[in-house]
Amino acid sequence: MVQKRRFSVDLDHIQQEGSENPSTPSILTPSKAKYFRRQFSEQNFDEEIIINRIDDEEKEQIKKPLLLLINGIEKLPYKIADINLAELGRKALSMAEAEMPGVMRLRKIYASKKPLKGVRLAGCLHVTAQTGVMIETFRALGAEVQWSSCNPLSTQDHIAAALVKAGIPIYAWKGETEEEKLWCIDQTIYFADGQPLNAILDDGCNLVRVIHEKYLHLTSVIHGSSEETTAGITKLRKLFKANKLKIPIINVNECVTKSKFDNNYGCGESLIDGIKRATDVMIGGKVVVIVGYGHVGKGCAKSLSGHGARVIITEIDPICALQAAMDGYQVMTMAEACKIGQIFVSATGSTGLIRGEHIMEMRDMAILCNIGSGQTEIDVVWLKANAIKIENIKPQVDIYHLSNGRAIILPADGRVVNLSCAHGNPSFVMSNSFSNQILAQIELFTKKGQYAIGIHTLPKILDEEVAMAHLDYLGVKLDKLTPTQSAYVDLEPCGPFKPDYYRY
Repeated sequence: MVQKRRFSVDLDHIQQEGSENPSTPSILTPSKAKYFRRQFSEQNFDEEIIINRIDDEEKEQIKKPLLLLINGIEKLPYKIADINLAELGRKALSMAEAEMPGVMRLRKIYASKKPLKGVRLAGCLHVTAQTGVMIETFRALGAEVQWSSCNPLSTQDHIAAALVKAGIPIYAWKGETEEEKLWCIDQTIYFADGQPLNAILDDGCNLVRVIHEKYLHLTSVIHGSSEETTAGITKLRKLFKANKLKIPIINVNECVTKSKFDNNYGCGESLIDGIKRATDVMIGGKVVVIVGYGHVGKGCAKSLSGHGARVIITEIDPICALQAAMDGYQVMTMAEACKIGQIFVSATGSTGLIRGEHIMEMRDMAILCNIGSGQTEIDVVWLKANAIKIENIKPQVDIYHLSNGRAIILPADGRVVNLSCAHGNPSFVMSNSFSNQILAQIELFTKKGQYAIGIHTLPKILDEEVAMAHLDYLGVKLDKLTPTQSAYVDLEPCGPFKPDYYRY
């Protein structure tokens, strides 16, 4: 029998962040632990047997760790699919490290300085090999880290196992339900010593939303959060506009070395990987409809065209529509495109893009894919409610049979196809994104109080440093400004080389 120790949160004990006074009290006050002995009838049990049994129970209690309860939630050391996958995961992490020069360079530069010592970082982002390299870099830089996934289908179970084996609390497994996903996020709010998080790394505003809805009292000890995605920034801007945002945010998604690389080149490659693994379909010759011609849409269109697809773009933005037309793509409305497309890719981070009226007009066995954040771009709710039969083909691939006699193929239940049906963006391009995430967390922690509540971007000079960190790996060499050139264009020889408003 394991004895549980209960804790109650005492908000009056929350101290100012940055205090290293060992006398600072914990915000958790243990209540008295009581040990109980069973009552046995003397008629049925010998006294010596009773005493030995009680002694054995108490010895067993000493061997097992006491459980932690916070806000009625049992805090587990970790929860993953299978710890026995750790060796396989470690090999995958080693391969990813070799392809992530920017992140590994930051680890080498900052590991001895420990700029994140004192950070209790809770992350909510896909648990992949690339994320694992970033997580271990945060720990090398001095941070305590624990993690959940922003997507129930994207976790790579062998990576989760390797990280747990290395002593990092991970709460994620492939195939979580929505309820389990929220439970996993709750597990990352408090650390094993009972102290709460003081920093957040988020994808899709998942963790920040939970903090603002359930743990608002903790915002006073959180020095900031960094956000990875377009959809997440959209939600955060709405929160800020409503005067409900309580912490500073660094918008990593708008870093040039994120949006122009991860979103564009990364999604372009991983989309094809996801579609192929899910459906084995031939891309060449197919009519592919891409919803949205932002950074992700541009990368996907280029990649699909390279595979021989005939690409159609749908847009609401006249500038993006003009770009698509100038790039040689046909641009039309979804009402027109739904009748001729064979593969559909939503790529906006918005909602209600492919609706019931479009689905009913589609060709038989059309493939509906989403590579935007979340599950709302394709109306999956309508599809489930109106299908006369749902046929599971294999994990993360279903065929929905409709009343008109046609069928629709839906990979990943309408979630991001590249991470749910494949392994997400390649390590090299994620090194760009995650280098920005590391720099963002260093900025927020080392400059506490300097970032006001709101949404900020990293300085341009840091963006250029991230790009520079990846050039040697590709064998790229740069020219340098001469003194005459530097004076002529009014730029420092070491940069930044473009103004903040430059769009690349």
